[in-house]
Parts: sequence; structure tokens; C-alpha cells
Amino acid sequence: MIIAGAVVQGTGHLAAGLGCQDAFKAVDLGATAVLAVADGAGGRERSALGAHIAADTACRVLAEDIPDADDPPEVWTRWTVAGGARVVADYLRAVEGVLKATAPSEPVEAGALAATMVAAVVRPPWAAFVSVGDCFGTVLTRGPAGTGNAQREGERCHLVLPPPAPGTPGPVFLSSPGAALRVRTFVVWEPELSGVVLATDGCAALTLDHPSARELPPQAGPLPSERFFCGLAATLRVNGGDAAPLRALLSGPQAARTGDDLTVLCALTEGS
Repeated sequence: MIIAGAVVQGTGHLAAGLGCQDAFKAVDLGATAVLAVADGAGGRERSALGAHIAADTACRVLAEDIPDADDPPEVWTRWTVAGGARVVADYLRAVEGVLKATAPSEPVEAGALAATMVAAVVRPPWAAFVSVGDCFGTVLTRGPAGTGNAQREGERCHLVLPPPAPGTPGPVFLSSPGAALRVRTFVVWEPELSGVVLATDGCAALTLDHPSARELPPQAGPLPSERFFCGLAATLRVNGGDAAPLRALLSGPQAARTGDDLTVLCALTEGS
């Protein structure tokens, strides 16, 4: 499996003198990959640390006792839901431990390290997702023979965990009250699964299309950009997972529009 990721500091963060508050981590288990990206809350002083804790915690928790590829859907669903609850609980314990160790005489405020997160376990034909907040996930599948074009290698992309719609309340953080009750989980069984891509919300302008781009009504919601996702997958397969082209995409003029940090992490099956 090809695993590649990149994080680029946002232009707005750079102009304001803020460090990068995104983080990602991947665990390569051979035929299985565990991925996590996290986005620290912009207004929280130690949120970059919170993002790193979130990515580390998600990968550690979700790398344990992964169901087999031939297990039934109910096994995968139960495991994913339980894993999401455990990620939140373990994150809060880790944050509390950090705060007590670094500021033992001050009140413990987990919100100081607030972060959102999306994680995925990729074990074809399964992909299991756990999300808290506004990061999002996309699945790639192989198209039927003769579809697609040379650049897309017959692949298609499907947004399975979209970011919240504009105008909705602000994101839930792992440290928010009741976060364990607001974990989003999603399990995909797809015989033609060819990859999973995770991204922080700063990437939305670069990676998602407005439905009008495909002559669909606004209520269809954001759509994954085939040019970005399928083109990226084709490039990474050709270059063996070198993340330099991904970093270039995240550093381009279109990506800089939001001013936010940008992080993309993917796991791809090898071959076209």
C-alpha cells in the first residue's frame, strides 16, 4: 500500500505569526493502513500540541484488534463505533496528563489543546472512518473497464464524510463537552476500493467542487474534485508515493485562498 501525506502552513497563520496547527500520522501494517489528520483550534494557544495528541491517539487506538477483511458488516460497525468512543476518552486522558505535568498548579482546561480529527482504517475491501469536527474523508474506487481517462486511471472519488455545511454551528472538538456523543463513524465495504484520502477543513476550497460544477442543485452539497483526488492518486502511484507533488498542490495559489493550514493524507492500493 502507498501512503503519502503533507502539511503546509497556511498563509494566514504565517502572516499572523502563528505556527502550523495541523498534524497527521500513519501506521503501515502491510495490507492495512491506519491514517489520522487533526486540526488544532485556531484561537487556542496549545492547539498544535492537541492536534499531535489527537493524531497519535487515533492511530494507536485504531491499530488495535482490527477486524478481518472477511468479517461481517456488524463486526466492523461495532468495532468502529467503540473505537471512536475510545479515541475521545484516550485523547482527554492524554491531554489531562500533559496539562498536569506542565502546569500542575493551574486548573486543567482541556480546551486549551482543542482539535478536530478524522481517522481511517483501510483494509480492502473495508474502510472505517472516525471523525470529530470538520475534517473530511474521501474514498477512491476503480471504475468499470473503459471508464475514466488516462489521467484518472479509471478511478472515481466519493466524499463519505463531508465537512459541515456553511452556516452550521462551529465545529465540535475532541475536548468539547459531550464529544463522545458527537463522534461520526462510517464504514464502507467496497470490492473496488483503491484508496482513502483524509483532509483538514482548510483544504476544502482546493479539493471540493460546488455542485454547480456538475450542473447539480446546491442541496447536492460539496463534491470531491476528480481533478485533485484522482490526479493525485495517479501521480503518487507513478512516483512510488513521493509526497513532493502533494506539497506543491497544497502550496499553490488556489490552496492559499483560505489562509488556513492544509493537510492531506492518503493510502492507496498499488497498481492502476
